[in-house]
Amino acid sequence: MSTFILIPGAGGEAWYWSKVVPELQRLGHAAVAVDIEEDDPSLGLPEYAQIVLDAMGDQRDVVLVGQSLGGFTAAMVAARRKPLRIVLVNAMIPLPGETPGEWWDNTGSTQARAAADERAGRDGTFDMETYFLHDLGADTKAEAASGGRVPADTPFGQTCTFTTWPDVAIRVVVGADDRFFPADFQCRVAKERLGVEAIVIPGGHLVALSNPSGLVERLL
Repeated sequence: MSTFILIPGAGGEAWYWSKVVPELQRLGHAAVAVDIEEDDPSLGLPEYAQIVLDAMGDQRDVVLVGQSLGGFTAAMVAARRKPLRIVLVNAMIPLPGETPGEWWDNTGSTQARAAADERAGRDGTFDMETYFLHDLGADTKAEAASGGRVPADTPFGQTCTFTTWPDVAIRVVVGADDRFFPADFQCRVAKERLGVEAIVIPGGHLVALSNPSGLVERLL
């Protein structure tokens, strides 16, 4: 059985994986949801990567999973310790030496979101409900809306220090209903940057909360 190391997106809250961890454990796997205090401006990408490496310990057969901004952390971790495979979930897929702040313009993320908003008749006004909470159940939505760390600016100006992705299987899982990183945009970036055909499943940007069973099926 595998050990799944689950890296959250911006904010770094392990709670994001709260529905995925028990599903993986029920199927006999180990699962570690890494908590990173990304609201702390003294921490950046190198510290995020070290926190994940520390959480990995000496575990073998590790599946490294990165959500959203966690794609940058996953790349840096994999450069230092080769996992069994990598799964990127609604993730920012970096190039070597790219910063998270550069990623938006380099990939055309903002333009892709604006185009998706126009097609859907949204006015583009940013709010949590529209882009992150829209497909969550009432209880989960209330819990998500009640807290949340505001990520510090620190990592967005730091380069992703890796030279190449390791020679392991890399999967890209995309939420069909992601409004923050539209699915067609994510599929294009996965093909351009990794040569990978993305796997599209139902769910929005927080797919681990809205469709945990569907995500676990793909993680396996």
